[in-house]
Amino acid sequence: MQRTSQKVSMAVIRRLPKYYRYLENLLNKEIYRISSKELSRIIGFTASQIRQDLNCFGGFGQQGYGYNVEELYKEIGKILGLVREYKSVIIGAGNLGQAIANYSDFQRKGFKLKAMFDINPKLIGLKIRDVEILDVDNLEDFIKENDIEVGIICVPFSKAQETADRLIAAGIKGIWNFAPFDIKVPDNIVIENVHLSESLFTLSYLLNEYNNPED
Repeated sequence: MQRTSQKVSMAVIRRLPKYYRYLENLLNKEIYRISSKELSRIIGFTASQIRQDLNCFGGFGQQGYGYNVEELYKEIGKILGLVREYKSVIIGAGNLGQAIANYSDFQRKGFKLKAMFDINPKLIGLKIRDVEILDVDNLEDFIKENDIEVGIICVPFSKAQETADRLIAAGIKGIWNFAPFDIKVPDNIVIENVHLSESLFTLSYLLNEYNNPED
């Protein structure tokens, strides 16, 4: 499908991964055709919202037929850029870094983890799912020699900006940041900050509202 020339809002872009995930679940259940109304019931967005979002990238559904699940899944995958490989490294091989390294779905979707880096000599030389933990002193050389595009930051708050600066200087194109710090990057660097505490605090708020309803 042809993408429209209009600039797509970040709100729409952030909904695409949810469509992709639910469509994959439908394919696993061998469901190959679905209407926007049925998709609405499953995902939780309105049918109108779903149609508007997908129309940002061209026409997918057919009147009276709905959506071809497999075709829509593949097209959204293309839009998300999941049809190519992204060579990646993790900086910070502690509990969080190891948890991310152990999540095989990232590799399956094209984010190929090539190495992990840490400052702790007790971790250097160990392997997580056959991915070796290297000395962080070798970070820049490894990135340049292996054409690494994505750096995943799992270091403490105090080391986050310094780590990002090193990644950028070495030629990295995108950063996935798990440190509790809003890293500053140049305009030509793509960054996605993941603040786990913010999600947890949202859960806390909702639990508090549920347990303490207004009279």
